[in-house]
Amino acid sequence: MVPLFFAPNPALAQYISHIMVLEMRQVGGVPQFSPFPPTPQHAIHFYPRDPVITKDKNGLARSIPASVVIGPQVSKVDIAMGLHHLIVSVAFLPGGMYRLLGIPMHELFDEPFDAALILGSGIRKVNEQLQEAEIPMDMKNIVERFLLRKLDCITLSPWERAMGVQLQNNITIEQATALSCLSLRQFERRSKEIMGYSPKLFARLIRFSNAYRLKERHPHMNWGEIAHASGYYDQMHLIKDFKDFAGSLPGKLAREIASAPFLLQEHMRI
Repeated sequence: MVPLFFAPNPALAQYISHIMVLEMRQVGGVPQFSPFPPTPQHAIHFYPRDPVITKDKNGLARSIPASVVIGPQVSKVDIAMGLHHLIVSVAFLPGGMYRLLGIPMHELFDEPFDAALILGSGIRKVNEQLQEAEIPMDMKNIVERFLLRKLDCITLSPWERAMGVQLQNNITIEQATALSCLSLRQFERRSKEIMGYSPKLFARLIRFSNAYRLKERHPHMNWGEIAHASGYYDQMHLIKDFKDFAGSLPGKLAREIASAPFLLQEHMRI
């Protein structure tokens, strides 16, 4: 299960990290759930083939619409893919989804939203075209044509550049604030509006997501090694983040990873 990653059209490169296409088929059997903890990345996911079922932290299961907007997430969900699974995922850079939607990101906090309800009839046409498409490059182009009509090509602000550096290089909040050319209070206010959470929570999500994806990719690494490689001061800080963001201790989540039918974040790029 190896996805294809496409660099975005140059006109979208300020807002979008990449577009991912992953298709797979299972033969028979009943779809089983795999863990998907939160990541610091906003995205739009399209599911043009079999529907996907998610189960939230309260155990509530539901079928996901054909396309969903994923804003700021802080809770783990479990995902069961259909027998013919296809996902076309648009991964946004910090501030990119805010530019697309023009609404405060805290309004999308910790919930998947039907993209058709937010983006209107245009996204329904994209869903229909993706259902008919067979070639990954065609799927990427269908999504890009929609985004090119929606996104204004405006020079990135210092704030957006600072958050991008924080995401990629895991710099401190103080360093990110200095790069943003804002005061700390202004930086925090902009972060809550454009990303949906505070700079401190964003930094914690980056570290946690790095740690979780390391465990999926390298299951034999011990938690001390993972904590150090992910920028934690000690293992106790890692344990606290796993309890807060995944709802369980690292050891229990490692057992879920080991028994999961698929590793959903093994190849993920952030």
